[in-house]
Amino acid sequence: MKAMILAAGRGERLRPLTDTTPKPLLVAGGKALIVWHLQRLASAGWREVVINHAHLGDRIEAALGDGGDFGLRISYSPEPAPALETAGGIANALSLLGDQPFLVVNGDIWCDWDFARALRIASKLAAGGAHLLLVGNPAHHPGGDFHLDGEIVRSANGDGNGALTYAGIGVFRPEFFAAVATGDRMKLRPLLDAGIARGVISGERHDGRWVDVGTRERLVELDRQLTQTR
Repeated sequence: MKAMILAAGRGERLRPLTDTTPKPLLVAGGKALIVWHLQRLASAGWREVVINHAHLGDRIEAALGDGGDFGLRISYSPEPAPALETAGGIANALSLLGDQPFLVVNGDIWCDWDFARALRIASKLAAGGAHLLLVGNPAHHPGGDFHLDGEIVRSANGDGNGALTYAGIGVFRPEFFAAVATGDRMKLRPLLDAGIARGVISGERHDGRWVDVGTRERLVELDRQLTQTR
């Protein structure tokens, strides 16, 4: 099973930091955000990782190389600027990901979810389906994204009433992206909504630590927390 780390975003809300450093290479707790992912993936048994990039992508490749320093083999999926969005970026990388279910992780989050769970989840995915990790709504996203009905993901109306937030971690079958042509620019949400309507998206709630590192303030706070707990 392969993993894909999404690392193509511009990181507008983190400027000026991201004017010279791609968002996944920003440091918290003494490590780049993406390095936390790579080390945890390797510890959980992963060996092959695909990373997409656009903004300052050459710096990501220079920093991570072929992945040997992490016990991994890294392949890169470069995208033209502006990036292809989440669904477009994943579809663009399908030739690298193969024909088996794969794990997708946003490069600009920090989370202590056990990546090894994805290996077990993959064997139970519905045909053409996906499995999403959901978390309690953070202060900057109080309305949430989805409801969780047992293990089934349902749509939410955005009022936060029992809704949860998509954590930026999911397990997907390749055919979930069949409607997205290589090179198309497309967000993930329309595909998720269509999958919910078909009843092929499962999910689970994570009550551990999770941070969406979308602003300088949240990056500073994560750095403080990780530095204190080292």
